[in-house]
Amino acid sequence: MRRFLLLATAAAVTLGATPLAAQSVDRTQTARIIDEGTTHSEVMLTAQHLADTIGPRMTNSPAMRLAEAWTQAKFAEWDLRAVHKEAFDFGRGWSIVSSNVRMVSPRPVQLTAIPIAWTPGTNGTISAPVIVAPIKRARDFDTWRGKLSGKIVMVTLPDTGSEPSEAAFKRYSGEELAKLDQYQQPTYDPDAADRRMKRLDFAKKLDAFLKAEGAVAMATMAYRDGKLVSGEGYTFGVGDTPALPGVQIAAEDYRRLARLAKIGPAPTVEISSDVRFDDSDRNAYNIIAEIPGSDPKAGYVMAGAHLDSWVAGDGAADNGAGSAMVMEAARIIAKTGIRPKRTIRFALWAGEEQGLLGSLSYVESHLATRGSPSDPKLTGLALYQGWSNRWPITPKPGWGDLAAYFNLDNGSGKVRGIYVENNSAVVPIFREWLSPFASMGAKDVAIRKTGGTDHVFLQAVGVPGFQFIQDPLDYDSRVHHSGIDTFDHLKGNDMRQASIILASFLVNAANADKALPRPPLPTKPVTTDPFAYSDEEE
Repeated sequence: MRRFLLLATAAAVTLGATPLAAQSVDRTQTARIIDEGTTHSEVMLTAQHLADTIGPRMTNSPAMRLAEAWTQAKFAEWDLRAVHKEAFDFGRGWSIVSSNVRMVSPRPVQLTAIPIAWTPGTNGTISAPVIVAPIKRARDFDTWRGKLSGKIVMVTLPDTGSEPSEAAFKRYSGEELAKLDQYQQPTYDPDAADRRMKRLDFAKKLDAFLKAEGAVAMATMAYRDGKLVSGEGYTFGVGDTPALPGVQIAAEDYRRLARLAKIGPAPTVEISSDVRFDDSDRNAYNIIAEIPGSDPKAGYVMAGAHLDSWVAGDGAADNGAGSAMVMEAARIIAKTGIRPKRTIRFALWAGEEQGLLGSLSYVESHLATRGSPSDPKLTGLALYQGWSNRWPITPKPGWGDLAAYFNLDNGSGKVRGIYVENNSAVVPIFREWLSPFASMGAKDVAIRKTGGTDHVFLQAVGVPGFQFIQDPLDYDSRVHHSGIDTFDHLKGNDMRQASIILASFLVNAANADKALPRPPLPTKPVTTDPFAYSDEEE
């Protein structure tokens, strides 16, 4: 989730010639949106229900099914139309009932840990000594063959820890915002995509190796200090889930175990993990709702955020916040009675955390396909890694109907502006659209191209897709995917401001005389550096 813009000199030449800069903002309409989004806001009530009442929403989990039903009911309550869910093939549901991880010798210590997603439970309590056996490539298997039987295998190489060099919570300064407005040339390395594809099945190879060697469980180290765990795992496909229980242990606790194991004797750890798989419906569902446009031939504009989350916390900032703000923008527009020319469509995506799979499904169903019919079928993370490397792009009949897509997925921070994703033709338009919100702190337009969330595959087929610049707060530093992703880290004033700006952008895009300029339809690029070598190994 990062972003970038054109060099100032190049941008100035392009912008001065753009006639669409004259698209003005209806300030009276904006005032109505601001009033509804401040004095009558429901965004924090929506966010609280998603975080506290429903809780973490792993794709296809029981909680996600509750969220699917509840969000549809709210859209209908607010008088949105065509409220429905769209299915796509995903895999197994999975949820945690309870878990407990303790060191029992050389002294009792309660460890901070979480089951790794889509690993099986322990069927009671297992107790075994640990062994530190760093394994990150298949060639590491030979080093540990014959040494793992009856052990809890700690497969991450322990490090020495780190201390933060800056405050965890921050807002962008003017200087930092200016640095976002820098153009970066795109790069294309098809060999890198091939290498990523080859690494995808390592988790299955590791599980099979540990099982064959007689290990009783696997443990990994959390990737941040501060007793923060995430439990991320990606073997969600039917037939792909591991045979061995797995836990992610907080970095501080993991290092303690590693130090004790180094000097001996190895500590003994107990793991009790009660998790449940749900195979009742392998489909995941995107939630779709609309405010109908007055001109059925004018197409539609769209806003989206992903509804799914990880389960260490409550999925509040990632991405209950974005979902709540998209829903609030829908409520504001519906409540004010604004009737747009173009239909305004709202999407709450599933499967984002497993590879943007919900938004990718929407692209393939409604907008465009990539590659030829003879290409091998890809699913899961392989689909995510390989899809953008398939050519040609073939637009569907509905490709031209989507005039603009706006995404929110960077926590609950205040909107400071918008990334135009290398689409320099929209810069003067978005500056005009932001002008009513300068006093709210939102005025920057940055050329920078961003990735990591649901606008990516829409952009990849030439749709004008955008993401807002948001204050980082403590999102990346500690909240993102962690056990403290709870309602307490959401900022109400910021979320009200962001919901208002999103609603305004949607109305402006829906009512503009001309649709936003589209980027060129991508064609297969040449390799950026044809002379590069790689030292990566499988």
